[in-house]
Amino acid sequence: MKPPPPPPESVEQFLHCITQEYDGLSRQLKVISRHVEAHRDQLGLEGIQSVAGQCGVQPSAMVRFAKRFGFSGFSEMQRLFREGLAEQIAPGRAYKLRLRELIESGSPDLQPEEIADEFIKGSIAGMQQLRQTLDQQDFARAVELLANTQAIWIAGSRRSFPVAVYLDYALQHTEKRIGLLNALGSMQQGQIRSVRAGDTLIAISFAPYAEETVQLAQQARQRGARLIAITDSRMGPIAGAAEACLIVQDSATFGFRALTAAMGLAQSLFVALAYRLELSSQSGDAGRRSGSGLRTVAHAHLSLLKKAGT
Repeated sequence: MKPPPPPPESVEQFLHCITQEYDGLSRQLKVISRHVEAHRDQLGLEGIQSVAGQCGVQPSAMVRFAKRFGFSGFSEMQRLFREGLAEQIAPGRAYKLRLRELIESGSPDLQPEEIADEFIKGSIAGMQQLRQTLDQQDFARAVELLANTQAIWIAGSRRSFPVAVYLDYALQHTEKRIGLLNALGSMQQGQIRSVRAGDTLIAISFAPYAEETVQLAQQARQRGARLIAITDSRMGPIAGAAEACLIVQDSATFGFRALTAAMGLAQSLFVALAYRLELSSQSGDAGRRSGSGLRTVAHAHLSLLKKAGT
């Protein structure tokens, strides 16, 4: 019998192992995999019964899942998530506890300013989590793909649509050819025919994943386009084929999921690309190249703001 693999030494290594083996897992273990990725900030604190209940499986399935990845059981897997827990999850966890206390207080007359305060706290927690977990290599790869393509296409529907529209607006201020595959009137099949080999598609989709976006991502790859995914899981349907996968998980407040972190990620992607393009356009100007990095960044940012009319 093949000996079990050694257990991962870090949460990121564990998530990488899950992603590598995801397609070969059973349905129950896939459910647990997605839960582990989405709720890594809670796994160090909650018992096996609680986690199993949230996944809709029996505790024995949690044990099978842990052993599949080299752990002796759930407790050893959980210890991995406890290491550095305070540093990694304090903002998000504190927010969730405050919100739970607010709801459990049974107050029937929440004031508008209280609701606004909770939403703002949730948005801040989501941004802090994004800052801690953003894969810098994938982000740099995404900028590289956008810088080296002639045409950028953007696909995002439903909750992702505002992020797609922002990127369409912002990227119009570069010299790239930009297209928004908006699926308006269910015309996405006609729109995808304009995508060519060597183009780059930014696909934006979060659970439960818009089917039209998933299809556009698949078809773009079939047509030879490069794919950048902005999504909430490396195990989601648009992540596997992406050359750069940017994971962002916005917090939910009163059942409504924010877009703050997703929009912040989109803005960061645009500004990083704009900075890269601005530097490239100045590559022949020795005087500007010899200036300070801060001055160059400021020049690039102001230049693009003027072009955008902001």
